[in-house]
This record gives sequence, structure tokens and C-alpha cells, in this order.
Amino acid sequence: MKTAEVKQLSFNSLFPELDEISVALDKHAEKHNIDVINWKEYDYKPDVKFSIAYGKKELYLKYFITEFFFKAEKTKTNEMVCEDSCVEFFVSPKDDGIYYNFEFNGIGVILLGTGTGRADSKRADSEIISKIRRKSSVGVNPVKEKACKFKWDITIAIPYEVFFHHKVDNLNGKTFKANFYKCGDMLSMPHYVTWNPVGTANPDYHQPAYFGILKFV
Repeated sequence: MKTAEVKQLSFNSLFPELDEISVALDKHAEKHNIDVINWKEYDYKPDVKFSIAYGKKELYLKYFITEFFFKAEKTKTNEMVCEDSCVEFFVSPKDDGIYYNFEFNGIGVILLGTGTGRADSKRADSEIISKIRRKSSVGVNPVKEKACKFKWDITIAIPYEVFFHHKVDNLNGKTFKANFYKCGDMLSMPHYVTWNPVGTANPDYHQPAYFGILKFV
């Protein structure tokens, strides 16, 4: 099981600009690889890394992706963004079995679900999702599939209040369980790569038993 230490970043504002967050993550946060091939029939592995940190009011993420097919056609909240070029963050703040699945396509469109597994996962309300700030290097306009080497990144700020089934505030000293993913279900070259290995017979990210560990320091 993989473990990542998550550092606190200091800013002059409780809600710093995303560009400022992006620069701080580049300077102060470790990059982790999303590079595990769990299912041999899906052996394409794009180059994907993420960095993670936290502030007083938000959790910060940045993904760095280079892939040979890129698509971002979904434009509405809670659409199946996993069918596009998609990065995902599944996280359990407590040992109560409940996790949140944050899914982002290449133009920052979000699906947010929560539950204890795929069978009972429910989509969050758009009002909650609207609190999540994000900025993609691609912009916000839809993109039909490109067949070329394509490099992009996305910076994300998740307010603690978005973890609406839990009380999340001061993260220092806390431990979460989580996994990080890259997928593209409907790309010309579908792929499913993970940070922590997933031991299922078929691709399935809704597997909290295979989450790794985040230690907030």
C-alpha cells in the first residue's frame, strides 16, 4: 500500500488564486506517479503525475498529463466525464466506509459522487460541486478527440465543506485513505491507470479496499 505525505502550504489568503496555488504546488509539493497497469488488456500508459497539499480551508491538487489521445466533450456537471480524458481522486476522510469520488475531464467539468461502493454511490448536488475551484491549461471549451501527443495540467482547490458527510477542518496530523486515477473510457486508446494498485479482475475504481494512505503533516 502506497503512502504519500501531504504538506501544508501557506498563503496570504484563505482562498488563494488558482495560479498561486499552481506555482506553490510546483515549488513545494512532491510529484507522485499514476503509473500502475492493473489490467493487462488495457496496457496503454499515459505519463501522469499528481501533487497534493493543503491549506487552512482547502485541499489542493494538480495533475500533469501527457497522452496520445485527448478528448473533452462533456460540458455539464455530473456527466460521465470518465468517457473523456479524465483524472480522478477517490478519498475517504474517516474510517466509516464513505468515500468521495472526484472526477475531472480535461476542461474541468466535474462528476462528484459519494457512497460506500459503486452500488450505493450517489451524485452530489451541483450547488456543492460549484464550490470546487479548478483551472485547466486546456481552457473551458469542449474539445473533440485529438490524435497527437497532448500535454495538459489541471489545478484544483477543494473546500473542506465539500466533504459534506464529514466534519473536515484542520488536517494537520490526520490520515485519509485515497487513490488517484487516470482514465479515458471512450478514447481511441482506452486506459485505466492508478496510483495504488487495484486487485480486481476488471477495471473498477470504486474499490476503497485498495486505497493508499495520505498523511497530512
